Amino acid sequence: MSEVKLAAETRTEFGKGAARRIRRDSKVPGVLYGHGSDPLHLSLPGHELLLALRTPNVLISLDIDGKANELAIPKSVQRDPIKGFLEHVDLLLVKRGEKVNVEVPIHTEGELAPGGNLLEHVLNALPVEAEATHIPEAVTVSVEGLESGASVLAKDVKLPSGVTLAVEEDAVVLQVLSAQAEEPTEEAAEGGEAAEA
Repeated sequence: MSEVKLAAETRTEFGKGAARRIRRDSKVPGVLYGHGSDPLHLSLPGHELLLALRTPNVLISLDIDGKANELAIPKSVQRDPIKGFLEHVDLLLVKRGEKVNVEVPIHTEGELAPGGNLLEHVLNALPVEAEATHIPEAVTVSVEGLESGASVLAKDVKLPSGVTLAVEEDAVVLQVLSAQAEEPTEEAAEGGEAAEA
């Protein structure tokens, strides 16, 4: 798991105007919370934070005002819906050795059995519990040779040591569907007749 160091500054101004000024300076407003401490409002370097967030569940080492060093993981990220730039980030305070619940992306490898089968991701990310400094970037599931009707359950996913499931063992993660050509429904056929009348 990668650890990224970021310099952060505490902020005392709040509201939309203050947030706009922070973003104009190529920074991102954020909040650090956890462990029963008061939320700490921060201003973070925009470009470095954007690069760090490309890694799911990245561990961020925060140098706050050059005085305090804290470890955090991203909990919530708000982006501009059109331009995609970061608007705000919530960070969860963690300590080395502490267990945290996170969602880890699921990657697949291998080819399904021949015959036009489709793979459905019931879960795009697997809820797991892991030590904050050893969160896996992703888990990989082999779908080699799976046929229509087959499914992969959470308990079937091989997890790294020290990582445990935070979801029911029988939860369906992936399933294989048979590809079928859709036939027109009765309602569509009736709608066509009504239009002719």
